[in-house]
Amino acid sequence: MRVSNKLEFTEHHRYTACRDFSLGGLERRVLTELYQPMVGVLAVGLYLLLYHHLGDDEIGYVQPEAQRRLFLGLGLEPNAAGRQALAEGASKLEAVGLLQTYRQHDPAADETLYEYVLQRPLAPGEFFANLHLSLLLRDRIGKPALLELRQSLAPREPAGLGRFLNREEITVPFYELFRINAAQVDAELEQTLSQSAPAREQGTASQPERVRHSELLLRFPRGSANRAYVERLHLAPESMAQINFLAYKFDLELPEVSRLLDEDGVFLPDGTLHWDELQARANQIYRQGRKRGEERERYLSRIGDAAAVGGSAVVETVYAEALYAVPPFEVPERLSGQVALDEYGRLLMSEPHTRFLERFFPGAVPEVFARIFERIDLNYKLPEQVINVLIHYVLGTNHAQRLTASFIDSVAANMLAKGIDTYDKAVRYVREQDKLNETLERRRRGESEPGAAAGKGKTASGRGRAGGTGARKPSMPVVEDKGPAKALSAEERQKLRDLARQLDKS
Repeated sequence: MRVSNKLEFTEHHRYTACRDFSLGGLERRVLTELYQPMVGVLAVGLYLLLYHHLGDDEIGYVQPEAQRRLFLGLGLEPNAAGRQALAEGASKLEAVGLLQTYRQHDPAADETLYEYVLQRPLAPGEFFANLHLSLLLRDRIGKPALLELRQSLAPREPAGLGRFLNREEITVPFYELFRINAAQVDAELEQTLSQSAPAREQGTASQPERVRHSELLLRFPRGSANRAYVERLHLAPESMAQINFLAYKFDLELPEVSRLLDEDGVFLPDGTLHWDELQARANQIYRQGRKRGEERERYLSRIGDAAAVGGSAVVETVYAEALYAVPPFEVPERLSGQVALDEYGRLLMSEPHTRFLERFFPGAVPEVFARIFERIDLNYKLPEQVINVLIHYVLGTNHAQRLTASFIDSVAANMLAKGIDTYDKAVRYVREQDKLNETLERRRRGESEPGAAAGKGKTASGRGRAGGTGARKPSMPVVEDKGPAKALSAEERQKLRDLARQLDKS
C-alpha cells in the first residue's frame, strides 16, 4: 500500500471490501500454515476480518464505513503507530497476492475511499510451484519444515496402485454427450460468455499462457530499474494477460519478453504497462525475427538444404471455451479445408491479426501485406477483431482480384472514419459494402435493381423508346451556324498583320 502522506490513511477515512469466493477447509489451512508464517498474525487477522464482512454464502461488496472498525477489530490504537501497523499488514497481504487495494477520490465531496479486494489463497500445488513464495516461506520456517508441509499437503496415492499398468483416460468429453441448439442465436449472450472477466486496462482475449510470473522473475535482471514493477505483476492479472497476448500475437519467447520489459518507457510511473509503447517495441522484435527468418531461408535454399526449410511449424492454439459464437461469414474457399465453420467465427473474434493473416498464405506472409496491417494496427489503432474482419473482407472474398496497398488502406481509412471500433460494427460494415458492391455491379451491367422495376416503369419505357436500356450519352455543345462571316475593315486587317509579325519574331 503506497501512502505518501500519513494523513491520507486514518481511522476516519471510509473503506469498502469485496470478494467473489468463499474459503473452504483446505484454503483456511493453507492460509494458516503457509501464508501466516510469511505475513504474520496481524496481516492474516486483517484478511479474515475483511473476509467475514460478508457471510460464507455471500459475495460482492459491503457498504462503505469508517476504517475505525478495522482498528477496533484488530486491537490497534487510532494513532500514528496503529495506522502504520495497519498499512504494513495490508502491504504484506498485497505482496503475497491475497489483497488488492485501490484508492478512489470524490472531488465533489472531497472524500477518499479505500477499496479492499480479497483474493483467494493459492492451492497447495500452485503455491509450491510459485518459486518466490516457496523461497520466502523457506526463509521464515526453514527447509525441513517447508518440505514437511509440502509432503503433508501433497495428494497421496493409495497403496498398491503402482502395480496397475496401461493407464488410459476414458473421460467423456462435453461435445460427445451434449448438443447446443445453434438455431436459437443470441449474439449478445454468446459474446458476453465468450469474453473473459472485465479488465481495468485494455481488454484482451484469452490466449495460451506463454509467460509465467515466476519464470519471468528468474530471468529478469535484479539490478534493472523495472524490477520492482515486474515483481508486482502477479498482483495485476490484467497486465499479465496483456503480456501473454503480446507474446502470442508476435510469437515472442520468454527471453524476448524479459528483454522487452527491461527497456525504458514500457512502464508508466504508477507501475502499469504503457500499452502502446510496449506493443510498438514488440512489433519491432517481430519484424526483426521475420527478417532473420527470411535471410536464414534464403541461405539454406542457396546451399541446397531443402530439408532444413521444409514446412513451417504450425502453432496450434488450445482454448477452453465450450460455447462458440455463430460465425457471421462463410469460411473462405482457401481456408475451407483448414478451419471448420463454427471455429471461423471464434478466430475472427479472438485471434491476433498476425496469426489470422498467416492462415491465408501457405508460407510466410509477404512483406507488403505485413507492413500494411502493421500500420493499421499501430497507427490507426483498430481493434484486433476489426482488423480480422478487414482481412476477411479483402483476402477471403472476391475483392482479392483488386488487392493493392491503396485499396486496403482506403477500406481501413473508411472504417476508421465511420467509427468502426467493435466486432459487430465491422460485420455490419462488411455486409453493407457487399450489398453496395452488388448494386454497383448490376448497374455496370445495365440490370435493374430488384423491386425497382415497378417504381421506375415509366422511366424504363421512356428510355426504351429513346433506343436502348442503358444510360444515354450526355448532350455535347456544338458550334451553331449564325450566317455569313462579318467582313474585316482595313484597320483590323493591319492589326492582324502586325500581331502576326510580332509573333513570328518572338
